[in-house]
Amino acid sequence: MNKFMTWLAQSFAPKCKKVFENPWIDAVASTMKKVLPFILTGSVISFYNVFRSYLAFLPDLGVIFSYTFGFLAIYITFLVTHEAMLKLKHEQYQVYASLTAIGLYFILCQSMTTEEGMFQVIGERIGASGIMMGLVTGLLTSVVFHFYAKLKVLSGNDSLPDFVIEWINNIIPIGLTLGVGMVLATNLQLDIYQYILAIFMPLQNIAQTLPGLILICLIQAMLYSMGISAWIFNAVTTPIFMMAISENITAVASGMAAMNITTSETVFTAALITMGGVGATLPLNVLMLRSKSSKMKTIGRICIAPSLFNINEPLMFGAPVVFNPLLMLPVWINNIVGPVVVWFSMRAGLLNIPSKMIQVGQIPAPFSSVMITEDLRAVVVYIVLFVLYLLVWYPFYKVYEKQCVTEEAAG
Repeated sequence: MNKFMTWLAQSFAPKCKKVFENPWIDAVASTMKKVLPFILTGSVISFYNVFRSYLAFLPDLGVIFSYTFGFLAIYITFLVTHEAMLKLKHEQYQVYASLTAIGLYFILCQSMTTEEGMFQVIGERIGASGIMMGLVTGLLTSVVFHFYAKLKVLSGNDSLPDFVIEWINNIIPIGLTLGVGMVLATNLQLDIYQYILAIFMPLQNIAQTLPGLILICLIQAMLYSMGISAWIFNAVTTPIFMMAISENITAVASGMAAMNITTSETVFTAALITMGGVGATLPLNVLMLRSKSSKMKTIGRICIAPSLFNINEPLMFGAPVVFNPLLMLPVWINNIVGPVVVWFSMRAGLLNIPSKMIQVGQIPAPFSSVMITEDLRAVVVYIVLFVLYLLVWYPFYKVYEKQCVTEEAAG
């Protein structure tokens, strides 16, 4: 264990740090940190809604959720462009490039104008499910502005006023960027949003196998560890999950056994694979409660209540786990360990396969685990997985804790 932790600290972490210092990757990482207040606001509302479902007299705060989570793609489009311009040392283009990226996003979003002249956009495409598209749009805009900036057009020209030069040097990249969007979306009729989703479509063919379950869980965990909401994956997984649970319901109603393991109930609602949230972060949160680092202990105490209800955005972005090489890897490992244990438990008849459609994900486990599987043995599986997840988290956590303690000691 000591050798492994030494390798993590002296080899793995420095190499990953060097990769993440690349300005393009750093821009994405910085964006995910700066969008945190919007994510946390949405998370607080989600946590609040858990209690509102039992206390109907509480006011509906859904509007706040809609304009935080519901606009995440737009916020990220602006921020990733803004940060890329900063990291690439093109500060003069930060605002104009960022605003241009929003325009490009709406073009690529396949927005439309009705006969009455009303501007319409498909709502799901500007929320969490559009985060990947927002990153692509922002980075594409940044590429255009970056290469234009390197040309240094009209640099050293004394015959034109400075404000005219500034206008020209913004008009050209703005026109080029939006022109690219026009060609892609209007002339070529390409739906970039759907193309991004299509990358993941082959998963549907292998979903009800162990490799399929692992891939579905692992891909969403990898995206999430890079700050991209797992919700982007819903367009791919929802048809798979809905068809699978429908077949289970029909089979049980006909007196047969449920056979489809890869359902939303297994992956999310039972909170065995997503114990504390995507990435099985509850054991990490528990470790942080007694951390030697005051920062980690404080974050652990703040995040433990949401974690118990399987809401881990505050922990993922606050620890942070997102874009933190030392804590990203155990997220990925746990999304192999969890699916394997759950799969073999269900296939071996040691745990019931869910056969009812219940998708209320904010119920603490193991209560939710028993409720979804209708099987008290789910408590045993929960304990086994908690221990396994804890063992995976521990060495990575200790190395990161040591780094935090050293930083705090240095003031």
